[in-house]
Amino acid sequence: MSSLIKNVGTIGGLTMVSRIFGFARDMLLARVLGAGLAADAFQLAFTLPNTFRRLFAEGAFSVAFVPMYSRALHGGESEGGGEAAAAKFADDVLSVFLWVLLAFSAVMMIAMPGIVWLLARDFQEVPGKFELAVFLSRLTFPYLALVSLVAMLSGLLNARSRFAPGAFAPVLLNIVLIGGITTGWWLRGDSHDDRIVAVALAVSVSLAGVAQLAYLIWSVRRAGLRLHWRLPQFTPEVKKLGMLILPATFGAGIYQISQFVDTFFATSLPQGSLTLLKLADRLNQMPLGIVGIALGTAILPMLSRHIHSGDATEAQRLQGNAFEIATLLTLPAAAALAICAPAFTAAFFVGGKFTAADGAIMAHIVMALVAGLPAYVIVKILNPGFFAREDMRTPVWTAFASLMVNIAINLYVVEHYGIVGLAGATAVSASINCLLLYTILHRRGWFHFTAKLAGRIARQLVAVAAMSALLWWMMPMMTPYYSGGVFERIWSLAALCTAGGAAFFAVAFLVGALDKDLVAMLTRRRRNGAATTKE
Repeated sequence: MSSLIKNVGTIGGLTMVSRIFGFARDMLLARVLGAGLAADAFQLAFTLPNTFRRLFAEGAFSVAFVPMYSRALHGGESEGGGEAAAAKFADDVLSVFLWVLLAFSAVMMIAMPGIVWLLARDFQEVPGKFELAVFLSRLTFPYLALVSLVAMLSGLLNARSRFAPGAFAPVLLNIVLIGGITTGWWLRGDSHDDRIVAVALAVSVSLAGVAQLAYLIWSVRRAGLRLHWRLPQFTPEVKKLGMLILPATFGAGIYQISQFVDTFFATSLPQGSLTLLKLADRLNQMPLGIVGIALGTAILPMLSRHIHSGDATEAQRLQGNAFEIATLLTLPAAAALAICAPAFTAAFFVGGKFTAADGAIMAHIVMALVAGLPAYVIVKILNPGFFAREDMRTPVWTAFASLMVNIAINLYVVEHYGIVGLAGATAVSASINCLLLYTILHRRGWFHFTAKLAGRIARQLVAVAAMSALLWWMMPMMTPYYSGGVFERIWSLAALCTAGGAAFFAVAFLVGALDKDLVAMLTRRRRNGAATTKE
């Protein structure tokens, strides 16, 4: 448990830094571009490589590559494992993967007008919007190839329990994008031509990929690893990886595939809807990225080792611990975001070209999205239970079922409830996927709820209820300050977050929602570390 928390803390802490920079990026973007033509065009252009990144590079490729690389690395010499076997496998994968990425990127860039038409044909109704979206998408798409190589290098380090470099790489993306926004704003000057800002942003996306790849190459070399590029060879292991990636693309990426579905429906709604959805998702992505991605990344290599060694008890315990951490952090986050959504959207985004009316719509989108937040995160820790056993097919079927539900619901709610209904449909489909995954894991005997875990979650809900009551009481009193000056916005949000967090963890500790033995152990470790430092 302590090892899991340490790894999750490393990944989650650096992911939090990335999310903070991402938040700053979107705040600037909202104020500089608002929710108009250029903003929608850029959001579509950024969605394409970013969604493929999550779907292929950080999703399907990582969940297939890391267990195979980990098995090669930790397998005994009698099993053909060890450093030499792992290095050969990595070299073979790189030699094939690089050419696949180049070919895929070239085809996508050539076919970009058709791809944009499939996703956003209604952009053609606004003069210049469709053409701008195609141009920006071609500028951003090279990022996919670059960040896919970043994901592979991160996988090499993750298999060796070196999680920090891969978790830090997204920070570079957001720093470069902030530079792109400020550069575009400076170049635009008094012309009020938002297309200049959008082009500067699109160029900065690909430049960010170059920066991330350079950093990961340096990190891999610093870890003492060397990769060698050679002529591609389809070895049996590379073929096996390819066969695992195909179903994992769908199984690991229901949330990302839903993003494409949501993009298609959002572009048929009034101008600015796509931008509002993407900005609202930034609030949802904050806890999802910090908790969900961190947990999923941390447990996959650990779970693979336990399963490979035949230790089913430790595998069950690991997933149970991850489940407990996930609910401990995401249940209060979802409740707080739902209650405080008007405060967050007004304080962070309203200003410049982003109007109060935009903020009100965005708040309702946030409320709908976070209804599925616990499910989004739990899926991240249930999927590794299949991936670590190289079962990629089952998540495919559960993902397909939930995606069909998502599309069916969208066909009704988008017409009646607009962009808010679309966000709600995504939450429902994620919850269905989560339920299906757990049911199958339980029936196969791979993971099950214990009385201890169920009791812990019940106590967490008591703490969430106490926190929610406090936030519900505080919200009306502090409404005037959310749209005030900078200082008023800061202290009012700080008061909400501090009061809500303190209430939750205090009640959680009192009712036993926190593992007191673990808290005591971590406290002792911190004190021992401090004492060692002083000595």
